[in-house]
Amino acid sequence: MKEYIEKATILSEALPYFRKFYGKTVVIKYGGSAMEDEAIREKTASDIVLMKYVGMNPVVVHGGGKAISEVMAKMGKKAEFHKGMRVTDSETMEIVEMVLVGRINKEVVSLINRAGGKAVGVSGKDGELIRSSKYKPTEDIDIGFVGEVQTINPGIIRSLEHGGYIAVVAPIGAGDDGETFNINADSVAGEIAAALQAEKLVLLTDTPGILRERSNDASLISTIQLSEIPQFINAGVIDGGMIPKVEACERALRAGVKKTHIIDGRILHSLLLEIFTDKGIGTQIIP
Repeated sequence: MKEYIEKATILSEALPYFRKFYGKTVVIKYGGSAMEDEAIREKTASDIVLMKYVGMNPVVVHGGGKAISEVMAKMGKKAEFHKGMRVTDSETMEIVEMVLVGRINKEVVSLINRAGGKAVGVSGKDGELIRSSKYKPTEDIDIGFVGEVQTINPGIIRSLEHGGYIAVVAPIGAGDDGETFNINADSVAGEIAAALQAEKLVLLTDTPGILRERSNDASLISTIQLSEIPQFINAGVIDGGMIPKVEACERALRAGVKKTHIIDGRILHSLLLEIFTDKGIGTQIIP
């Protein structure tokens, strides 16, 4: 009986959050170990379905860099990177699209559907969801078909939401001349959250959040304000692959998103812990 009472108490404590976020959109960047560990994959999918059943509108944007590199290696092609961005020639772009749209997107859709949800996979080329242009590094170097978001047309996502579906987005964009571009998934998630005026943007990562000392999990920074971001970058606290994540949060917040979160996707039920508890986990970046 005690066990059942504890479960009922947990549900009762979550009620204010159900009420607060009912009808609100939450954009989730899905990547890292949350995509690769089978147990975590299934729990994350079930958590997303739960969010839908309690009245929220989750939108999933997924990555897939590791899987792309693995397929490239099998095809005898070496992955090259420039400042964390994949150098993407025409052949690599074909592989990127095949893996992200043809494989990973459908895997995520299947996971959510098996968990009891109704998911539909789209890429940025569907319904002109993501219009993009060629990314130009500050250095005089061409890294190929790497893109940056120009505009988001959220109509297809809104239509899916109204139909009770969960949109699962592959970060591929279309250029003005019909080119296909590989776009950073964090950036896409931030731009979609901005376009949808989402309540929250949640980025699942392979770290506890933003740490003052990289090797010390106890140095987790629980809250960062927008105005503090430059000083953390200058101090090297925010660097490397964390920079595009923070930039995505900044873009979303400046467009009116209420809160953004960088959390550890390796923790079971990390989404629920962040959204439906007072303390939460990871780092929240707020206006």
